[in-house]
Amino acid sequence: MTQSFNLSDLDVRARSIFRDIVEGYLETGVPVGSKTLALSEGRSISPATIRSTMAELARYGLLASPHKSAGRIPTQAGLRLFVDGLLEIGDVSAQERKSLEAQLAAAGQAPDQMLEQASGLLAGLAGGAGLVLTPSAPAQASVPLKHVEFVNLDEGQALVVMVYEDGQVENRLMPRPDGLLPASLERAGNFLSARLRGRRLEEARADILEEIAQGRAQIDAAAANLIKQGLASWSGTEKNTAERSLIVRGRAQLLDNLQAQTDLERIRLLFEDLERKEDLIALLDRAETADGIKIFIGTENPLFSLSGSSVVVAPYRDAAQNIIGAVGVIGPTRINYARVIPMVDYTARLVGNMLTGKR
Repeated sequence: MTQSFNLSDLDVRARSIFRDIVEGYLETGVPVGSKTLALSEGRSISPATIRSTMAELARYGLLASPHKSAGRIPTQAGLRLFVDGLLEIGDVSAQERKSLEAQLAAAGQAPDQMLEQASGLLAGLAGGAGLVLTPSAPAQASVPLKHVEFVNLDEGQALVVMVYEDGQVENRLMPRPDGLLPASLERAGNFLSARLRGRRLEEARADILEEIAQGRAQIDAAAANLIKQGLASWSGTEKNTAERSLIVRGRAQLLDNLQAQTDLERIRLLFEDLERKEDLIALLDRAETADGIKIFIGTENPLFSLSGSSVVVAPYRDAAQNIIGAVGVIGPTRINYARVIPMVDYTARLVGNMLTGKR
């Protein structure tokens, strides 16, 4: 029945009771009973009427009772209905924004350190484990280049040296096309340096490839192949999940406020899930198909079907608004969605700005 169920199927009373049960459960983690609801401020209906409505909501598959004499808790379907239709999302306060910005800035200019800090901050502020998927392209891809040089190596390889305007130097090994002479390596480096100087890889990539395709580049075919191969790899258009890194911080946060032995078992299973980093990277990659925040509740994501966890994730972008990574929070299905969602969204935007030099 919950497949096509929506809020319009609930009358005003049922919607109010449903909201109070979900909000009470998210706040306390314990079932909410009819007496508690009857005594709540502004409600003048009897416990018997409330129990009748709760039973109706249970028939719809929105509520469940963990014990025969206990109150009710929202099901996964109930949480999804609440998050999509009833959740009132606040905003990150000015003080919290200032604190986030200061703490990320304090991590230094190294992208890896800043991303580590972002993961830890999300864990601390949201009460779950913080997740950061590093850029699909190198973090330096957001920095303009100053110089590119190729060096001939043995065993069919070439070394490319990329010098960025912020002083960073990156060395990469790549296969050397057959028939490529040392003089062609030098011409390829000069060609790229002239066209990339003061520009980011992603900005210049299309122009360079078009120049090669139209035969306007004064380089031989082997050098052209080397450049095309390099641009595809350096700009992140050939995404390799195995090369991406996942930063997970705040596992200890998940051990706070455990309600029962069943909670401890759930966290144990979640810890096992967090060790499956390739699956987690694939999960966060799914955020790249979303315009903004993406929320997975319980079994909506197979990776966490046993631990009954929720994931809130948002992509972050480079200066050209290309998605290059994602940040998120993972915790029990009763995480504080109203707080976590705006926090993840703002952190994603902040991380993108800092990686691209915006403030």
